[in-house]
Amino acid sequence: MASAELCHLDQTDKDTWEKLSLWDRRTDALAPLTETQMDSVLELRAAAETVSIPSELPIEDLCSLSSRSLQSSFTATVPASTEDILFKGFQMLNMENDRIETAQQFFSWFAKLQTKMDQDENVKYRKTRDDLYCYQEQCDAILKDVSAALEHLDSLQKQYLFVSNKTGTLHEACEQLLKEQSELVDLAESIQQKLSYFNELENINTKLNSPVLSVNGEGFIPMLSKLDDCIEYVSAHPNFKDYPVYLAKFKQCLSKAMHFMKVHITNTMQNLTTQLIKRSLIEQIEQRAEKIPQYHQLLDEIHHCYLDQREQLLRPSITSTITDLTNQNSKDHCALVRSGCAFMVHVCQDEHQLYHEFFSKPTPKLDELLEKLCLSLYDVLRPLIIHIIHLETLSELCSILKNEMLEDHVQNNAAQLGAFDAMVKQMLEDVQERLVYRTHIYIQTDILGYKPAPGDLAYPEKLEMMERIAQSLKEEQMKSQESTFSDIQLEDPTGRRSTSSLQASISPADLHGMWYPTVRRTLVCLSKLYRCMDRAVFQGLSQEALSACIQSLLKASDVILKNKTQIDGQLFLIKHLLIMREQIAPFHTDFAIKEISLDLKKTRDAAFKILNPKAVPKFFRLNSHNAILEFLLEGTPEIKEHYIDSKKDVDRHLKFSCEQFIQQQTQIFVGNLEEFLTRVAALKTMAIEGGPTYRLAQQPWAQPAKINDLVTATYRVMKSRLPSTLQSMSLYLANRDTEFILFKPVRNNIQQVFRRLHALLVEEYSGEDLQIIACPSTEQINLLLSVNK
Repeated sequence: MASAELCHLDQTDKDTWEKLSLWDRRTDALAPLTETQMDSVLELRAAAETVSIPSELPIEDLCSLSSRSLQSSFTATVPASTEDILFKGFQMLNMENDRIETAQQFFSWFAKLQTKMDQDENVKYRKTRDDLYCYQEQCDAILKDVSAALEHLDSLQKQYLFVSNKTGTLHEACEQLLKEQSELVDLAESIQQKLSYFNELENINTKLNSPVLSVNGEGFIPMLSKLDDCIEYVSAHPNFKDYPVYLAKFKQCLSKAMHFMKVHITNTMQNLTTQLIKRSLIEQIEQRAEKIPQYHQLLDEIHHCYLDQREQLLRPSITSTITDLTNQNSKDHCALVRSGCAFMVHVCQDEHQLYHEFFSKPTPKLDELLEKLCLSLYDVLRPLIIHIIHLETLSELCSILKNEMLEDHVQNNAAQLGAFDAMVKQMLEDVQERLVYRTHIYIQTDILGYKPAPGDLAYPEKLEMMERIAQSLKEEQMKSQESTFSDIQLEDPTGRRSTSSLQASISPADLHGMWYPTVRRTLVCLSKLYRCMDRAVFQGLSQEALSACIQSLLKASDVILKNKTQIDGQLFLIKHLLIMREQIAPFHTDFAIKEISLDLKKTRDAAFKILNPKAVPKFFRLNSHNAILEFLLEGTPEIKEHYIDSKKDVDRHLKFSCEQFIQQQTQIFVGNLEEFLTRVAALKTMAIEGGPTYRLAQQPWAQPAKINDLVTATYRVMKSRLPSTLQSMSLYLANRDTEFILFKPVRNNIQQVFRRLHALLVEEYSGEDLQIIACPSTEQINLLLSVNK
């Protein structure tokens, strides 16, 4: 039963869903259902299935119920409740008095009921039909209006297309006309531009034929420039009409203009010549100027007039020339200074020569004028100089001003270049001042404050690498020489090496590029300063540079000593100090500077006596004025002078480094033996001073076996470490004489220690003990040291 009801509900839901899908099938549905509304319909359908039929139903529902049930149960017995319902239905149809006893009567009643129901239902349908007819008529009217509107729109569309085509055609025509107009305007301008050169012929002829034409007039030079342009243009277009005619006419105008210029210049030169011939008048004034003050005043006024005229003529041209030189050499200051000074040299010489064409006696006013003209060059160069930061450029400028200008030009022609000499000296002082300032900064930043890269401190790896490269090149060179010149000896009979052999034996440590950067920078800086600085200034800068370089070497040596070995740090420092000592030797100057300081010791003592009277003797304690008097008399600060010699500072550090190297190497090789000998000496000293007698062989630490271990270990250290030490010295120092000088004290110390040990052993030990000790002989030590030389 339950399964049947479930199937019935499922079928009902399926039918309901199908009907609902028909409701939303149209794409333009006016009232589509949402999911919530669909769920509500299903719920209402399910509720309607379970609700019982009410006892009182409308007639329509009753008739529909009777039509469904009478067909199947006509012959059955009618229940009491159904009879009540039918009775009520008869009352509604005014048939309560009729009785249905036969089937014919039922069908008659049922027909009447059906007719009544149809009539009631048709009322609704007819009304709906009438409404629909109304809507249809309205829709027909609207459709008719829409059709009319569409016809009007089609007409408007056709008219719009017609007007649009006409308008586009008109725009295209206008654009074409504008384009043609622009082309015609350009053509007219081009023709006008070309004709302008030909039209100038009449204007030029008019000006040349004018009786008021003057060569010095304002319009002559522009007219001449225009004439040159016309001739150039006509000559460049031989295909133009009447080209030969216009070219000939323009050249006639040019000939006429040149004639006017020739006549004017000739007349001017003739007048000048006439004036120069009449120079005797100026000579007479000069002769009388020494005797009569009025003539002297007249000569001064003539000089003033002459120099004013020369200044008016020279200043614009000099300014223009200096501007052109500045633009041409904007990135090359040295070329600018050289060309500008050369130009001013010619100006000064030419002006002196021109002055002596008019006057026979000199005047200081001429040099005053030339100094003003030279200042125009100085005013341009000084702002450039004070912004230069490169030492190379500043040193080169010093060399140009000092050597080329002062020593070459000024000394050879001092009379004519007095004004130029003053300008160059002032400029040289500015350059030197700037060079000193930049040098101080360079020393602080690039030498003292230099931060080495890992490659700068890669010792001894970089030397070993360069030595391998040099050795491979040497071997290749030797193979080439053997294959080509197998019969030539590489050494002469005296045992000296040939030049090629000497060149191949140069160590990488001696190469300029292998020097520590601060050493290279210091020496390059000093070489540049030496040529362009005064001796006193150079001494101060060199002392500062060398001190900074030494400090940088000490720092680098400490880093190498920590990262590598002690001998690498020491030999690095010794080698570079030797390089500095050798490279500063050619500077023929004293590297010492004098520093002045105040000694305030007496002032301090006198002030202390004022504050502490008890420290003053009694005979000075008369009153408080004695202490003040003593302060005034004895408290004067003393001025002390002391000299700082950077060259001696290099020697001092070199000596200290060598002594430290010698001491440490001696300690490495025979340090244990020195400690043993020191201990023995202390024991002897105690015995001499009254201590207990002793026998050295009886001491536990001085047993023959102990000494044998000590001697054997020392000899083993010497034999193993001595070759590597000598190889490092050769790698860094690369000079047999230097290596010999540096290692000689080490060898002497070793020999001396073994001699002392031998003397002690012979004195304190028996022959059997000496055999146990087995100390190497002096000859063995010397042989070991000589083999490793």
